[in-house]
Amino acid sequence: MIVQGGVMKPGREDFFDGVLQEGRRLSWDEARRIYRDADLHWLGYAAHTIRQRKHPENVVTYVVDRNINYSNICVCGCRFCAFFRPPGHPEGYVLGKDVLAQKIEETLALGGTQILLQGGHHPDLPLGFYEDMLRFVKERYPVHIHAFSPPEIVFFARREGLDVATVIARLKEAGLDSIPGGGAEILVDAVRRKVSPNKCSAGEWLGVMEEAHRQGLRTTATMMFGHEESSDDRLAHLFALRDLQDRTGGFTAFIPWTFQPWHTAMERRPETAVGYLRLLALSRLVLDNFDNIQASWVTMGPKAAQTALFFGANDFGSTMIEENVVAAAGVHFRLSLEEIHRIIKDAGFVPKQRTMAYEWIDRP
Repeated sequence: MIVQGGVMKPGREDFFDGVLQEGRRLSWDEARRIYRDADLHWLGYAAHTIRQRKHPENVVTYVVDRNINYSNICVCGCRFCAFFRPPGHPEGYVLGKDVLAQKIEETLALGGTQILLQGGHHPDLPLGFYEDMLRFVKERYPVHIHAFSPPEIVFFARREGLDVATVIARLKEAGLDSIPGGGAEILVDAVRRKVSPNKCSAGEWLGVMEEAHRQGLRTTATMMFGHEESSDDRLAHLFALRDLQDRTGGFTAFIPWTFQPWHTAMERRPETAVGYLRLLALSRLVLDNFDNIQASWVTMGPKAAQTALFFGANDFGSTMIEENVVAAAGVHFRLSLEEIHRIIKDAGFVPKQRTMAYEWIDRP
């Protein structure tokens, strides 16, 4: 370890020779030392160096899509969630097909290519409801359906008395194109038992993703941090994702975001922009088998997200034509497509619209 001006820093020579120049993989101990002790600017520089190696074309991508929450009724009762309503609550809802159709038509009219469908763990909706919803969309609209996070799929399987593989196969046959990485929170069961005790385990989350990849579905991975986890728990999450990606190669991107405490059952100070950037940069260094790291302007705001483009992120995420879950916690950042273009260009990059699979789309 090198000491410069009283600041502890990893041995730069060894790190740059091994990890940055030769592509050597970070060990757990190295990742922990870097996360805890590295200078913020050094950490950002290291992450940006790897980002440029993976994406030398100087492009920052984004996707035009809409988050459609088909229901807010949920029996999980996660302590971090301000969006859900318990069964029987007067504010609970399930979207009708007419509303769903209207939202999709608005998305397509704005140049959207995909919809994100997620909801709560509704105790009364059978698997056939979700299959019917998928078929309704696919028969009418040329849109990519990115839907049903692993906890939802585990819940469907338990409710129906089916295995996860069967549920995924049925949803895929009905029109499911890919699976979002929601519900990961922190992939450590001791943490999950505290913040989301009724949701699937870390192993079940990873199992859904591995099975989806086996069946040819691409997925994303996420992390919600800044609540009741330790720095080692964050590392365990990243290494679990890296191990699964080694086996399957099915993840297209990693998206970390910070817990938003307002209106939830967990009172604490929100994670700082510096804390967010440190974790983002660390994820670029640890997740050497992930091509894409996404900035989170929805939770951090446009300035921090723009800075994230120099801390390992190469993707600006979604235009978020609609977003309800973070908004329920009192965070209301909104950006137009023109603003996203301006932010990316002002950072010195070329904005490119993409698909879920990170194929570029030429806009008219």
